[in-house]
Amino acid sequence: MADNLDRVWWKDGVVYQIYPASFKDSNGDGLGDIPGIISKLDYIRDLGVDIIWVSPMFESPQVDMGYDVSNYEEVYPPYGTVKDMEDLIEGCHKRGMRLILDLVINHTSDQHAWFKESRSSKDNSKRDWYIWKPPRYAEDGTRVPPTNWRSYFSGSAWEYDEHTDEYYLHLFAKEMPDLNWESEECRKAIYDSAMRFWLDKGVDGFRVDCVNMYSKSTEFLDAPIVDKRFYEQPAWCHYANGPRMHEFLREMNEKVLNRYDAVTVGELPHTPDPKKVLDYVGHKDKQLSMVFQFDIVDIGQGATHKYHFEEWKLPVLKRIVDKWQRFIEGTDGWTTAFCENHDQGRSISRFASDAPQYRVLSGKMLSLMMCSLTGTLFIYQGQEIGMINVPKDWPIEYYKDIESVNFYKLMAAKTNNDPDEMAYVMRSLQTLSRDNARIPMQWDDSPYAGFTERKEGAWAHVHDLYPEINVAKQLDDPNSTLNFWRDMIRFRQQHSEVLVHGTFEAYDIENEKTFVFVKRFGGKRVVVALNFSSEEQEVVLPEYEKGLKFMVGNCGNEEWGEGERRSLRPWEGRMYMARGDA
Repeated sequence: MADNLDRVWWKDGVVYQIYPASFKDSNGDGLGDIPGIISKLDYIRDLGVDIIWVSPMFESPQVDMGYDVSNYEEVYPPYGTVKDMEDLIEGCHKRGMRLILDLVINHTSDQHAWFKESRSSKDNSKRDWYIWKPPRYAEDGTRVPPTNWRSYFSGSAWEYDEHTDEYYLHLFAKEMPDLNWESEECRKAIYDSAMRFWLDKGVDGFRVDCVNMYSKSTEFLDAPIVDKRFYEQPAWCHYANGPRMHEFLREMNEKVLNRYDAVTVGELPHTPDPKKVLDYVGHKDKQLSMVFQFDIVDIGQGATHKYHFEEWKLPVLKRIVDKWQRFIEGTDGWTTAFCENHDQGRSISRFASDAPQYRVLSGKMLSLMMCSLTGTLFIYQGQEIGMINVPKDWPIEYYKDIESVNFYKLMAAKTNNDPDEMAYVMRSLQTLSRDNARIPMQWDDSPYAGFTERKEGAWAHVHDLYPEINVAKQLDDPNSTLNFWRDMIRFRQQHSEVLVHGTFEAYDIENEKTFVFVKRFGGKRVVVALNFSSEEQEVVLPEYEKGLKFMVGNCGNEEWGEGERRSLRPWEGRMYMARGDA
């Protein structure tokens, strides 16, 4: 990476993601809302945040928590109104923060006016705004879907419509039909309704959902069989990174985004090759500002089914961090730093230890690591107070997410409720389920964690440990996870050249207990040493002979060891800086 900095606002920014349903209820109906977000803007600003990202708040039947949009130009009524959104935009800007929204334009709800027209008849003018195909027939005359593609939410990715005797494609729920980006008229409508409408109101950009799925292979071939137990097979090789994908994104910039100072953050699954990722984020090509590369949050997911948890060791995580920290070096691309979002289990539970004696240390160590990484930093609500996964004894009835519930039902039917298999499914869900991130934010130790005043409680179960893990308890505690995050964000901003923009080099990659890396920018150097274990570990500090000064850690200032060899206590993280730079 060049030593001359391109100080674009979104590169040095810290982004805070909000899941509206679970952040703060302002009116006592048990569901989070836009006025609830507005009431916490000072809290978010005081954390050191520059940009707020609000997950879908559009009008929606809520089959998939708002990712099934029925009207891009209206707000889901329980969340508020368009006027509330305008107040939120103004409130962010008054506090020196920006606001970005989710852009969900791979699919709509089946309740969207566009789809209602499309399914009304084969000759409707909007028929080709969605992807319709005739049935296939087996030798015995049985009607079967056009392909064997599997939906992300289990079962077929095709739904039969008896009215017109055709199937429509839905990569997600059957109530979420995929838009047909091959239709120019459809694309024009997307740009007007989903993008310009909000940009003209002052929104500063978008997190772009499923950004590499707009261009499907138009041949619609069957997917390779990787799981013989099921007819439906994962088919991303046919619908991700398709032939016109880059053309569509260039058009989106040319016709819309280039006319605003807007940022785009693409969700880019199924793209493990750094060269292919760079095709999306090169600055000169103007497709996306940056993307989320999902390798780090995919750790532990099963090869054939996401919720078949697989054990892993630390070198897997280290190689992933190394790969995506280094892939932009020497290019005009940009990257992101994140380990949590609304679709993932909590990082403390997944990557560190949520045991009571190590929970706070783990949260602080991960904060130190994340604040040391190159790229735009993203924090998910509750991450800053060290929220953890749902309790292991929660039954499936406590889980709300359609993906989790559908998978549980699928495996129960397939295994005839085999006790061992279903216990394995529940262990996997407790680790990986999206419910882990979607339970209510924990504000204080009052009933329902201060999220709602509704007597019957929140829309989803509140974590059992909310009296111990909450904002109010941590605000005035100088040793809390929350205040450690505040300090680390401030430190990152003070040393942004080397921490936000620096090059990355990992050491001793195959060590299964510790993670040591160096950040460099010009003559500046930072060394980070992390212990990912519950036992004391020795590390060798790179470039110790050049002079290093301890700067920050999660166990205080006391040093264990001397010279280049130092001992790290369980789940300890330490950062050193070259003496001339400190």
